[in-house]
Amino acid sequence: MARMRPLKLTMIGMGLGLACGMTLLGSATHVRAEQVSSERDIVDLRLGQRIQVDDGTCPTGQIKEVTGAQLSSAGVVRRITCVSRQGARR
Repeated sequence: MARMRPLKLTMIGMGLGLACGMTLLGSATHVRAEQVSSERDIVDLRLGQRIQVDDGTCPTGQIKEVTGAQLSSAGVVRRITCVSRQGARR
């Protein structure tokens, strides 16, 4: 006769599998940055926050991205780069 596993260990294994699956699913989702039309529209940039600015200053196929890069005594320091535009232009 086959030996039965204790129910407690089976439930723990299922819980661990579910937790690992949710972690993989969470890391695979794409975080969409907020988009504004002018850099003046960014009033309260948080550390690590990314905001795309569609003001036409970057080359074709790219969009300006403002990132809260560093915390200083004066507040959050902005880093401005041109990144590849994702999806259709709005």
